[in-house]
Amino acid sequence: MAKETKKELPRLLGRYKEEIRAGMIKKFGYKNFMQVPKIEKVSLNMGVGEATQDAKFLEAAAADLTAIAGQKAVITKAKKAISNFKLRAGMPIGCRVTLRGTTMYEFLDRFLNVAIPRVRDFRGISDSGFDGRGNFTVGIKEHIIFPEINYDKVLKIRGLNVTIVTTATTDEESYELLRLFGMPFRKHGSEAI
Repeated sequence: MAKETKKELPRLLGRYKEEIRAGMIKKFGYKNFMQVPKIEKVSLNMGVGEATQDAKFLEAAAADLTAIAGQKAVITKAKKAISNFKLRAGMPIGCRVTLRGTTMYEFLDRFLNVAIPRVRDFRGISDSGFDGRGNFTVGIKEHIIFPEINYDKVLKIRGLNVTIVTTATTDEESYELLRLFGMPFRKHGSEAI
């Protein structure tokens, strides 16, 4: 008889079930734990403007994003033609990855506890990235803060957007959820990362 191996829960998912849900119920007075907002997905997006001239930049960016996310990056194409940027509709222009489930929680753990502390002169993440419906986007200026990236093999340092989609209906609920997960928000009036 084969031995069953029990998969271990990601650290942040366990923390959500044990501590964060209770803290959210206490603060917002939910009647039942199913009402507590949770993180649905995390989307990583990297724009590569140089892809219009040379495809190797796009391939390198997609490989870097794949290494960061732990999941294969998808090439995104331009929807409209913009003549000033020498861009035609359908040209490859960037790459993205959408993470869900355990992969999402493992990425968030690495992002919050390994990558963000590696930012030089870090003063916290601005809370201006909420969209009014409980989703949060943060822009990263240098993708080399992730330990999966080998700095010597990077063609060009790029920025990327990390969008966290939650089931929260208001920014206040989403802010509290992300704060309890360990998102290092800063006070109003300081510069962003």
